[in-house]
Amino acid sequence: MAVRMPNDRLPIPCRSKNTGVIKNMFRQPAIVTLLDGIPYPAMILDNSFRIVTMNRLMVAMSGREGEQVRGLHGELVVRSNAGNARGQLYQQVLKTREPVSESGDVLNCYRHKVPVQYHISHLSTEKNDPVGLLVIVEETSALAYRNDKDSSGYSVPELIGHSSKMQKVLDLIPLMAHTDASVLITGETGTGKDKIAEIIHKNSPRSRFPFIKVNCGALPLGLLESELFGHVKGAFTGATRNKPGMFKIADRGTLFLTEIGDMPVPLQVKLLSVLDDRQFVPVGGEQSVSVDVRIIAATHRPLREQVRNSTFREDLYYRLNVLHVHLPPLRERENDTRLLLDHFLEKFSSALGKKIDGFTPSALQTLLNYTYPGNIRELRNIVEYGANICKGKKVNKDQLPPYIFEKQTESPVVPAPPSIPDRSTSVPPATEREKTVENSGSWVAIERQMIIDALKKHAGNRINTAAELGWGRMKLWRKMKKYGLIE
Repeated sequence: MAVRMPNDRLPIPCRSKNTGVIKNMFRQPAIVTLLDGIPYPAMILDNSFRIVTMNRLMVAMSGREGEQVRGLHGELVVRSNAGNARGQLYQQVLKTREPVSESGDVLNCYRHKVPVQYHISHLSTEKNDPVGLLVIVEETSALAYRNDKDSSGYSVPELIGHSSKMQKVLDLIPLMAHTDASVLITGETGTGKDKIAEIIHKNSPRSRFPFIKVNCGALPLGLLESELFGHVKGAFTGATRNKPGMFKIADRGTLFLTEIGDMPVPLQVKLLSVLDDRQFVPVGGEQSVSVDVRIIAATHRPLREQVRNSTFREDLYYRLNVLHVHLPPLRERENDTRLLLDHFLEKFSSALGKKIDGFTPSALQTLLNYTYPGNIRELRNIVEYGANICKGKKVNKDQLPPYIFEKQTESPVVPAPPSIPDRSTSVPPATEREKTVENSGSWVAIERQMIIDALKKHAGNRINTAAELGWGRMKLWRKMKKYGLIE
């Protein structure tokens, strides 16, 4: 239980004549942006040790919004067992103008005691008049992680590397893990957004509870709503029983919404309501269902541009973007490509029972010069290809996928697939994807033909088709997508 320090133990000196100065100085947009750029919880105090502003990480850690705490003594918001000791540090820094670092702890928004390192620096005007303090709170777990990555549990391929951009990501992970704020993960296809979400969950207080992933771009509006919020018996044709949605299944855990930029706008309204109220009504239901779920969302799309184009709600964007981590594409990760090539070659070599020592000079140069539009996922597949067909001690240039020698397009971003209509009234013609399905009497060919026949029988009505096949609407949708029956 959190212990609130009595006011008589809080050293509150008389207000300085510069109190108004610091308030005006540090509420400017440029300063707020700079403060948000600090990769740790941080706050600015005036000479009376009262809060002027906090960055988003401090808001997430304390569970208190900046407007709610402005003017309160810092010790009442960033609570710890330091009591007078930290107040004395504040006094010391104001007096000596020398920064100090001190170990301690802090009670986060869960009222859990978290070991931290306090970094306190003085702030002054151009005339060198003291106007307050900058307090940065760095979790000890983040320090330990930087010193010993192997013991942190974060050692996965997506995080292998020593580039400066990846180091910033690594510093953010433990901080995001120990808060309950929403997280938005952005980055191109194949940069490891799913893995980052899993790592944040596994190292959070919710790790004992479910981590549920929902792809918002894989289903049309009606099916996605049922997938997220569930439905009651009789809500629609084929709804023969109550079905809990993923929000309910993820209760007390984490719901990971991948491809959030593809979520239909009508459903964005309902998602926003759930984030605000922590309750929802299942499809066809009347009773509200309460849930306690942390949201992590991810997208490769430019959400800010979608907000401007009115294809993504601005209020939902800010509600999801409390904490933000951007995963850099592989081409911007300096020398990390070589580390990843060696890592995956060792992995696949071992799995195949081969003793492959590395790449020939020409093969290695080709791989280092390639820009990897598909990022880590593509690099992994390229190395797996080479390891499988390699017959000697080293992978040579001829054992790399032929397509990587073709001229690449200027844009590395994989174009998004076209939007999928909610309901189809006809069976689309055969596509190239259908060529992957066997034409003989295999089960996949038989099942595909069953679906086509049922769709023709019911004039393309998917609800009746699913009922005849004994499937739910969602299963029919997935089967149609698998067999290339959806454009």
